[in-house]
Amino acid sequence: MSSAIEHFHPFIPAGGVGSRLWPLSRADAPKFLLDLTGSGSSLLRSTYDRLVDLGEDGVMVITGRSHAPAVRQQLPECAEVDLVLEPSPKDSGAAIGLASAILARRDPEAIVGSFAADHVIEPTEVFHRAVREAVEAAATGRIVTIGVTPTSPSTGFGYIRAAESLGVETAPSALKVAEFVEKPDADTAREYVRSGEYAWNAGMFVAPARLLLQHLEASQPELHAGIVEIADAWETDARDEVMDRVWPTLPKIAIDYAVAEPAAAAGDVAMVPASFTWDDVGDFAAISRLNRAVDVDEVAVLGKNKRVMTDNASGIVVSDTSRIVALIGIEDIVVVDTPDALLVTTQEHAQRVKNAVDALKKNGETDVL
Repeated sequence: MSSAIEHFHPFIPAGGVGSRLWPLSRADAPKFLLDLTGSGSSLLRSTYDRLVDLGEDGVMVITGRSHAPAVRQQLPECAEVDLVLEPSPKDSGAAIGLASAILARRDPEAIVGSFAADHVIEPTEVFHRAVREAVEAAATGRIVTIGVTPTSPSTGFGYIRAAESLGVETAPSALKVAEFVEKPDADTAREYVRSGEYAWNAGMFVAPARLLLQHLEASQPELHAGIVEIADAWETDARDEVMDRVWPTLPKIAIDYAVAEPAAAAGDVAMVPASFTWDDVGDFAAISRLNRAVDVDEVAVLGKNKRVMTDNASGIVVSDTSRIVALIGIEDIVVVDTPDALLVTTQEHAQRVKNAVDALKKNGETDVL
């Protein structure tokens, strides 16, 4: 194994509410803090455990200040200096940029890796092989994304169009990237899958920290200047003062727009195709897929309450109340029963839960969000 992995520093951006999983996922209890797979571990805990053996100096976590107590409780081994607390929500450009800037100061040769807190990936050893190959490809001066081989023509993900081999001996499956494309319509997604040239963009990036920051400076100079100022103060007594002063001024932009797309246009992006299984747990249909072991009839039951009765029914029930939930003659149902909100939908319409959240915001019903 080359020395590249010795300079690998993974981090976890842990943000977002997961509005398609309302009312289970809330602003004060986002999906990455929940056990949605029945494993006994939250998505964040599982992600941390999946990465910890890859980093020489542990794993950095970037999350909101309001989530700090829960994150500290779930990850007691995470060093305080590796817990980056955002004063307010920003997009991924600020989070990933700041983590990269901090790590670049600790290790000028740092190769950083960004891995979302709310993904389910199996098996771990196959994931590790893909990451190590991505690190080797990144060491040649590339921003490397791990592309997931599509299992269906999904319209819920962005796609990456691959080109020819990168030609790196230690990363034989690494490919050059032709372009990133937005979430397609159904017909376009089917064509992408048929062509074999496209992978799902799972938002996993591995890159030399200095190269990532170089592209960020070129495309977003204001954002770059701000995160550099925070990073310079990070391991000093001025950390909190600088963070509170500078963070609110940072532009909101996704890392895809700030770095990945400009870097792809410059020919600086590569992709390692993933052969592991991957799910971003984006809606209740995903939770149903991940909890195949049913408790009653053809219904998966999660939550504190197991008082579920079924008759010729299928789907998923998540219940944190003492009410009995009875399902009769209905297929692919989704029931989420909490003390202050009840959701009833179907797996087919699971993506539309976000519309309900948007309507509640518009109507001022923020107490249940």
